Amino acid sequence: MLKVANIFTDNMVLQRDKNISVWGLDDKDRRVTVTLNGVTVSASAGADNKWICTLPPMPAGGKYEMTVKDDFNSFTFKGVMIGEVWLCGGQSNMELELQNEVHGREVLESLDESCNVRFYYTQKRGYIDEMFYADEANTCWAKAGKESSKAWSAVGFYFARKLSRELGVTVGLIGCNWGGTSASAWVDRKTLENNAAIRSYIDEYDEKCAGKPLDVQLKEYREYEDYDAKWYQKSLEVYKEQPDIGWDELQEKIGKNLWPGPMCEFNPFRPTGLFNTMLMRVCPYTIKGFLYYQGESDDHKPDSYYELLTALIRLWREKWGDDELPFIMTQLPMFKYKKDPDYKHWCKIRAAQMRAFRTVKNTGIAVILDCGELDNIHPVDKVPVGERLCLQAMKLFYGLDVKAFGPMYKSHIFKDGGIELYFDYAQEGFIIKGEAAGFEIAGSDGEFFTADVKIDGSRIFISSDKVAEPKHARYNYFNYADVTIFNETGIPLAPFDF
Repeated sequence: MLKVANIFTDNMVLQRDKNISVWGLDDKDRRVTVTLNGVTVSASAGADNKWICTLPPMPAGGKYEMTVKDDFNSFTFKGVMIGEVWLCGGQSNMELELQNEVHGREVLESLDESCNVRFYYTQKRGYIDEMFYADEANTCWAKAGKESSKAWSAVGFYFARKLSRELGVTVGLIGCNWGGTSASAWVDRKTLENNAAIRSYIDEYDEKCAGKPLDVQLKEYREYEDYDAKWYQKSLEVYKEQPDIGWDELQEKIGKNLWPGPMCEFNPFRPTGLFNTMLMRVCPYTIKGFLYYQGESDDHKPDSYYELLTALIRLWREKWGDDELPFIMTQLPMFKYKKDPDYKHWCKIRAAQMRAFRTVKNTGIAVILDCGELDNIHPVDKVPVGERLCLQAMKLFYGLDVKAFGPMYKSHIFKDGGIELYFDYAQEGFIIKGEAAGFEIAGSDGEFFTADVKIDGSRIFISSDKVAEPKHARYNYFNYADVTIFNETGIPLAPFDF
């Protein structure tokens, strides 16, 4: 029987100016025909019952109808637009819903279809059970509206709203993210097994599952789900009475928080899980590129994050059949919990993200160092995040003449007992908000000291009377600190170290 992949629904947005993939299932050898905008293509289902039709590139426009049929069944999708499509990947800061963002309620109040943004939310299921396909069948593309947009990614929405206004086309977003997830959840087993730097993710998982039949794993996970649901309700009651209670005190009061639960084939946070149950359910839907905001949940393995991130980029591009598909990263902002020391592991994640931007073709990076909040891992103002991602897309992938970057370290020379630093995107100098701080300097022993700072146009000279022969420098190498140096765009100087 003819089936069309669930991502194809009324009101969908299809990518302009690229071949458009449409796929699904049917009986072996049965011929499937797809018609859109006066163009008809067809293909036969293979031995695995899968079929895929490829429509030729089309310009932006709509509203269209798309028909998919074989000799026995037919589906017609209405309100189809051709425009720009981006996939929003990552964890909770990409997932954070518009209704919970600081401007969200005000935005939603006046939001309607004239916004020209549409959203498909990939169903959030971490394992395939009896409810998986039923839930997936209920997913659909939604138009912008006061009610329909509440659960949309706030970052994605602000990106798409700006992009739609700039380009004058409909922008479609595919939400494919899950809070608290490691990047290892979004790649396949082969990717982890074949890379010694990141193999520990799958080895540690296999060790935890060893000797446990699936029925035992399911029983343990269901017990955890029941415990966690009750724990969550208790926590809400406590927070209502004691909103400032500390995490340790909360657990002493109501019991230990066991998140993310036992690692097993039913845990959505397991390595490779969401790659199969979410990402591959929307692949190979034709897109312009990826927006990615993630890294927080890999801070326990920061030294291997570059390998994990670049492996993910390669894999996603491979699965979409395009080695140059744009991939725009969101560099982590400032953050730490008040009671924690500065572990400096987020510094390493940021460095890995910047390294990926500098070394992997067709990537972008939105620097949002100034968008963090002390003690809040989910900063609530997502406007600058979405709009800086949009500036990256406009500059790098749409060829528009916009200023998309804050200052970035370029090079240095040693002189006069200090280090003179040179920067890209600082031709008009720096804008200092407060005091120019955050620079550290070290000699060959690698012991860093706070540096004195002198700014001369687009150059910065740093030195310290504690370092006679400087060899190393770094800027804002902290999990959390004040961010005070910007250029005329309002985008901050990106952190660096050498």
